[in-house]
Amino acid sequence: ALSRMAADGEISADNGTYRLTGRLLGRAARQDESRTPTTRRWTGDWDMAVVTATGRPASERTALRRAMLELHLAQAREGVWLRPANLVHAQPLPRRVQNQCLWFESRPSDDPVALARSLWDLDGWAAQANRLLKALDHADGLAKGFMVSAAVLRHLLADPILPAELLPDDWPGPELRRRYEVFDAGYRADLRDYALNGAEEPAG
Repeated sequence: ALSRMAADGEISADNGTYRLTGRLLGRAARQDESRTPTTRRWTGDWDMAVVTATGRPASERTALRRAMLELHLAQAREGVWLRPANLVHAQPLPRRVQNQCLWFESRPSDDPVALARSLWDLDGWAAQANRLLKALDHADGLAKGFMVSAAVLRHLLADPILPAELLPDDWPGPELRRRYEVFDAGYRADLRDYALNGAEEPAG
């Protein structure tokens, strides 16, 4: 598997040490950011991007959509993307993506709570987060722990990371992040023990 990943340019190998590169390195950075997102105080403003480029090839349209979703913007209508202006992004948009849009700070006239619910499936995200919280309690063994860990990281990437003013009081995002950090520390310790000692797979 490592050889195939190296051949595909997803990892680099140096004297038996493997490192992520390219697409996987970018995904790892986004996962780290989703675990501990950097936010700022929300003043009621929203970030808005309006697509102005015309005659774009499919590759540019796809790149823009991917970038917008990675920045946790939602498409309000064709060519208009929105999110509350409460996020601090670790890296700027690539120029080839940024140049496809005009960027604004705006303040919608609609009720912001209702607007957020129309843009994101908050109930669906919360329901899955609660299922994952229960799964963390039963993730015994390295194999099952890996599967649950991957599911949690995928789900955190899909968190819109909205300000508290726009979320239900019982929003499970902070609890899922807190519980996952505890779980991940224990899982990494078990994995080190298994790798170093060659013992039987720990029960959890």
